[in-house]
Amino acid sequence: MERFSWQERALLTAILSGVFGLVAFDVWTDWNTGASFRHLSTEGFVALLALVGIAFIWSRNISLTHQVDRLDRALQSAKADASKWKAENAHLLQGLGEAIEKQLAEWGLTEAERQIATLLLKGLSLKEIAEARETSERTVRQQTIALYSKSGLAGRAELAAYFLEDLFAPFNGELRSSTLDTATKSRISGQK
Repeated sequence: MERFSWQERALLTAILSGVFGLVAFDVWTDWNTGASFRHLSTEGFVALLALVGIAFIWSRNISLTHQVDRLDRALQSAKADASKWKAENAHLLQGLGEAIEKQLAEWGLTEAERQIATLLLKGLSLKEIAEARETSERTVRQQTIALYSKSGLAGRAELAAYFLEDLFAPFNGELRSSTLDTATKSRISGQK
């Protein structure tokens, strides 16, 4: 969703206005010299296209400006809602953060493995974690494998679920899959 800058809009408007002015002047002089209707209508059409171009540039830019303004308001509202939620639940978030840190320590993770676990829970990719920690992606991958081995978890999804599944109310919907094992069905329904 690109908007023309005011400089670009002014330049395009000036160019198209110049085209319109020159063509209109040419039509006027051709009219006075008795040019054919076909010639005059062709040049008149070019002048009309220049005006349409000017109108399009301005109407499109105004439309995009309104759209961007609406999106900005929606973003500000979402940020305000998020800030309000964070403020209302700060003590819960702090407690969850402390509980996660405690569990990571109980698993016997190194400081690097705890940092990686935290970044994985925040949704970063291994490449992003490597960049953030200024280390190689291979090192991060090895530390991630050690983290999963020490925790007894199979991967990122299980790591996130370990800390988050009890935060949600039990799933009361119908489980349609007949291939789910009993342990998975129990986890979904909230019966550990």
